[in-house]
Amino acid sequence: MAQRVLEPGQIETLAQRSIPRIRIPDRAKLFMHRAARLRTLAQASPIGDYLRLFAAVADAQHAALADFSVALPSAAQIETAQMHHMPPISATTWPRPPQWRAKLQAICTAVAAQPRLPDEVARLVARLRGTALDDLETQADVLLGTREGEIDAAAAPFLMAALQVHWVALSSCFAPDAVKPLDVPGLCPLCGSLPVASIVYAQTPYQGYRYLHCALCACEWHMVRVQCSQCGAAGKDIAYHSLASATAADDAAVVDAAVRAETCEHCHCYRKILYQEKNPAVEPVADDLASVALDLLLGEHGYARASGNPLLWQSAEA
Repeated sequence: MAQRVLEPGQIETLAQRSIPRIRIPDRAKLFMHRAARLRTLAQASPIGDYLRLFAAVADAQHAALADFSVALPSAAQIETAQMHHMPPISATTWPRPPQWRAKLQAICTAVAAQPRLPDEVARLVARLRGTALDDLETQADVLLGTREGEIDAAAAPFLMAALQVHWVALSSCFAPDAVKPLDVPGLCPLCGSLPVASIVYAQTPYQGYRYLHCALCACEWHMVRVQCSQCGAAGKDIAYHSLASATAADDAAVVDAAVRAETCEHCHCYRKILYQEKNPAVEPVADDLASVALDLLLGEHGYARASGNPLLWQSAEA
């Protein structure tokens, strides 16, 4: 029987009709899953203490989100945003209520109560608990890109943790069918933030499809595979790397890895891509953070991260 060969444009049209485009975060499970994954990864990681610290942060985020209610955009606001191809809960324009600072306090309190807490972490959370409200808001503006300024690299992961609680509370209230993609496929359609990594799912109805994972609101949106999520280049410009492939003699090590880096020869950037069929437990933020050795390897080969991990920031001098 003759088979019909589809042109690239027809494939994309078919994908838009048949593939679930949006995955909304499950607020009851998101941070609980992340905490568990961080603890598992910590067992064999050279940065195990750091992963365990942010497992405790994820636990605190889970608790903070449980009783967090937020004001949602109205139907008219959502319609206006979509009319102008803008994210409806934009990280740079959607108002931040003061409750996010209360969630930061709760996270710091939970971390401070951890046993055997390193002295430098204890001093950091104490400093954050005493920081002036205006200074917290200024740092949040810098982290979210609404103003220029120097990032407090040590405090940034804790601030981002509190901001994530706020934006996940928002994003989790949307229905997937009500979310429209932006004109820029590499930006979150809900808050306009950059993805931390992408994940290829193994369960239906998402099996075999790649989704970018927002670093802020945890919304996930479909993007075709073997395409750079930074510049859109595809085909021969795209390659895949893993830590195992650095020492292996063939490509099998890359294919078998659950965490790989997707590099682009056009823009010389990369993002991690996770494969659930190789490990059902992978989680974008946790596995990206735990595979920092892969970042170092790619940096030595001249590739730059397309965007960072919300739980790890570098100082301006780094």
